[in-house]
Amino acid sequence: MGSAQAVGGELTARARILHAAVRRFAADGVAAPLRTVAADAGVSAALILHHFGSRDGLREACDAHVLTVARENKAPVLGGGGGAGAMLTQLAQIEGYAPVVGYVLRRLQAGGPLATQLVDGFVSDAVEYLRQGEAAGVVRPSRNPEARARVLTEQALGALLLQLPAQQEHLDLDELPGWLRAYSERIVGPLLEVYTEPLLTDRSLLDSYVESRTGQAPER
Repeated sequence: MGSAQAVGGELTARARILHAAVRRFAADGVAAPLRTVAADAGVSAALILHHFGSRDGLREACDAHVLTVARENKAPVLGGGGGAGAMLTQLAQIEGYAPVVGYVLRRLQAGGPLATQLVDGFVSDAVEYLRQGEAAGVVRPSRNPEARARVLTEQALGALLLQLPAQQEHLDLDELPGWLRAYSERIVGPLLEVYTEPLLTDRSLLDSYVESRTGQAPER
C-alpha cells in the first residue's frame, strides 16, 4: 500500500495508524470510530489525536497517502516511457491496492469538501502524468489539458463508485481484490479500444463544436 516510515524495520506508530485508518475507513466508511482505528493500529485514541490533531486531520493524511500511491503507480504507465509494460505490471499487482481503492470509494460516498479536495488532487496528478505522456510521445496533446484530465478522472472514479461491490455498511476487503481483478479484466480492453481506436470515424462533430465555441475553424 505504498511506502511507510520505519525504524529498525518496524512501522512507526504514525505509519501504523495511517495504514490501519485507510483499511478501517475502506471497510466501514470514513465515519468509523477513532477507537476502532486505534485498536487496529495497537495504539490509543489519544495517540491518534497527538499525531493528526483530529479526525479530519487523520482523513486528510489518508487522502495524501492515497494520492501518493496513485501518483507512484499511474505515472509510469503514461509518462516516462513505461508504456504497456508498466500498465501490465500495475494490473498484475492490483489486488494489493484494495484498501486504497476501497478508501477512495468511501471518501466519494461520504461527499463534502474533503471528497472534492481528493478528486481535485487526482485531477492535478492526472494533468501532470498526461503531460509526461505527451512528452514521451504516447499521449496526444490536448486543447484543454485540465478539462481532459478532469473528465478522465471523474469517469474512472464514477465507474468504480457505480460498481462498488458492497453498497451496505461494511466493505469486505478480503473480497475486494478478486472484484478488482474481475473489474479490470472487464474494462481494460474496451477502454484501450476507445483510447486507441476512437469511437467516431471522423472529427466533424468536434470541429463543429470547436467552431461554435470559438467562431473559428479548428486547426488540423
